Amino acid sequence: MQFLTPCPNAVKLVSFRYLHPPSTSSSSSSASSSRFKMSSDPLPSLPENRIVVGCGGVGLDFLAAVASYPKPDDKIRSTSLRVQGGGNAGNALTCAARLGLNPRIISKIADDPQGKGIREEFEADGVDTSFLVLLPVPLIQCILRNIGLSLTSVRKTRTCIHTPGDPPMIPDDLSESTIFSALDGARILYLDGRLPDTAIIVAQEVWTEAPSVPSALVSMLLRLPNLRFAIVTLGEDGCIMLERSVNESPELEEIDVDSLLEQLKQRKDDRVAVPTCISSLEARLRAEGIGTVSGRLYIGTAEKIPPSELVDTTGAGDAFIGAVLYALCANMPPEKMLPFAAQVAAAGCRALGARTSLPHRTDPRGIGGFMHVSKDVQKIFEIVFAQAYELPQTSVVIIAHGRRYYH
Repeated sequence: MQFLTPCPNAVKLVSFRYLHPPSTSSSSSSASSSRFKMSSDPLPSLPENRIVVGCGGVGLDFLAAVASYPKPDDKIRSTSLRVQGGGNAGNALTCAARLGLNPRIISKIADDPQGKGIREEFEADGVDTSFLVLLPVPLIQCILRNIGLSLTSVRKTRTCIHTPGDPPMIPDDLSESTIFSALDGARILYLDGRLPDTAIIVAQEVWTEAPSVPSALVSMLLRLPNLRFAIVTLGEDGCIMLERSVNESPELEEIDVDSLLEQLKQRKDDRVAVPTCISSLEARLRAEGIGTVSGRLYIGTAEKIPPSELVDTTGAGDAFIGAVLYALCANMPPEKMLPFAAQVAAAGCRALGARTSLPHRTDPRGIGGFMHVSKDVQKIFEIVFAQAYELPQTSVVIIAHGRRYYH
């Protein structure tokens, strides 16, 4: 397997690999023959196999809220300060655990009081820390830890400063037996791309250079024939998803994928505050100079959080991924998965830090407490959804997250 260093304008990818096939559905695959009606409790029953494994970044976040971003040579006071565990994989698996999954984390931390605090925070949320590699720290040795500093201003903007840990995790830190034990019984493997040399031993990353997001998605599906779908998240602009057709038909209409995206955007209703999903019909999607793939294109909108409720967007992409992990285990169709993941991400933006306001499945307020379900919202939820589809046994899902693609 080969790891490719991303180019400056490449899509940053995070990979999921199905290790065990999801349960199959006995329903027809016709997208137009049935309706899915969301119940008062949007979350389905917990799946039988809830084990997911994540390999990637774990660290310590120092989160300071300030009245305004400091100018050069300024000395300012914070209005609040919080210290908590962080890291893409750590945040995503914390979210997955709170939603009811059984995550296992593979990463490397220092065996010191700060590392102990990170482990205890994971364990309190139900994340299995058995596969964390602990680095001994002699009293006379000073070690750089994986630390993130995030400044959040009253304008609801954030600035992140990342100090990577040293020495980083390498493949030799994990024995073959440890890897097998971590993956035993797991349904999904999640890689956040932070530990590429380690991740390469269990999965392959793919970067693509393309002139637009839709054409990049087409390129991914063409490069990886077992890729079931791909998602690119775009911050406050939501996300774009391309799903491969299960059975390709030569009678499908061929359409330029960039033109199709513009058509879908025309169907967005900016007056709706809750996340929604807009999908195309199945078609042969053409990306100029790249190729053609049969499938459906989706737009997922982000929740419009009132300014009075928006506190900190740190870790919003990680929360989205944690919710996607849950949705995959629960066999949610895309029309339900994308709004659900967007709402979980929005819940995480309502307090300082990436984990503070992540929802718990057992929250005494109920699921509706963080999903903000009202009568009006319930009507929006009662839209026509495609029937759940059957995922192939060798399905691979790749998701790009955390940064706008055009940056």
